[in-house]
Amino acid sequence: MEGRNAGIATFFSYSEHMAVPEKLQSIVDLFAGAPRDMKLQALLDYSRRLPPLPPEFADHPELLERVHECQSPFFLATDVDPDGIVTIVFDAPAETPTTRGYAGILAEGLAGATADEVLAVPDDFYQGMGLDDVVSPLRLRGMGAIVARLKRQVAARTNT
Repeated sequence: MEGRNAGIATFFSYSEHMAVPEKLQSIVDLFAGAPRDMKLQALLDYSRRLPPLPPEFADHPELLERVHECQSPFFLATDVDPDGIVTIVFDAPAETPTTRGYAGILAEGLAGATADEVLAVPDDFYQGMGLDDVVSPLRLRGMGAIVARLKRQVAARTNT
């Protein structure tokens, strides 16, 4: 019986990973296995790696949608090309390294993802990262809101 339950647990674990694109899952796994101080350092690293706002958005901030659930000003925009590949643009102030770090994680983890892959990402995928050790519950709610808003935009652009 124990062997049977172990197989079921493996199946559920595997299924959960199936909903997260491989690049994003690698980041989740990196954070999950890291000690607390390394998680903070990794968030800072991802905040520095967030691509700058493209000029077409810098010149037209109205093209970005604000995520009001975030404590800090946070904006995003998405596009889906004819092949279904999603492009994501994030704007968060440099003074908000936690929020920028999360945006950097999403930017890198979802780079090259299809609309279907983005839409399949669980809104709370970040819980597997163990960020509750280093980020307040309010910021975690903001992270979930970013994913939900991102998925809503992708769904609207693909009529899903």
